[in-house]
Amino acid sequence: MISLVVIAPIRLFREGLSDLFREREGFDVVATAVSRDDGLARIRESRPDIVLIALGPGAGAPLVNEIVVTAPGTRVVMLGIADDDPEVLPLAEAGVAGYVTTEASADEIVLVVESVARGEMPCSPRLAATLLQRVATLAQERRTPSELVTLTSREREIVALIGEGLSNKEIASGLCIEVATVKNHVHNILEKLNVTRRADAAALVRRQPSHSSLDPRI
Repeated sequence: MISLVVIAPIRLFREGLSDLFREREGFDVVATAVSRDDGLARIRESRPDIVLIALGPGAGAPLVNEIVVTAPGTRVVMLGIADDDPEVLPLAEAGVAGYVTTEASADEIVLVVESVARGEMPCSPRLAATLLQRVATLAQERRTPSELVTLTSREREIVALIGEGLSNKEIASGLCIEVATVKNHVHNILEKLNVTRRADAAALVRRQPSHSSLDPRI
């Protein structure tokens, strides 16, 4: 039996969701709530398996975070989320367990809740792509200096110029070296930093402490 708490300010929507799950086998709607504070009180009392939330913009992520802290075993499903909703990432970072889109049918809502109860995180392909992209970005941002192969002072100099938007030819002219030499340095930089684009290399080095990527060799 999957226990549920429904939090929604609109009575028709709140009661409609409650009736939907009460008519299905395997579900128990233990409480409903109108607001954030009311919802948290109900969650503390009943410790449900799943909380369904349908609140206004900006209210979801803070509430999800509070629920995760207050009731770690409770999973949260957000309702009425569009594929391009700016709250998708804040909600994921707060600990949301699943999304129900604005176009979802009653059967689809039930399927999402069942999936979340199994420990899955159902979402549309577009939402999945957005979340994976964010994970990749965070992984790169959190990469520690010790994980980076150190660059020579010349390579760091070239990366800094790349960050300023200079081309290989402009870098060669500014440093009084051959374009082929610059290309060779750029190739080595990309390999050392395990990136494929010049802009990524520049961004990665900028995030390091100024001393960490310098090689004492010239």
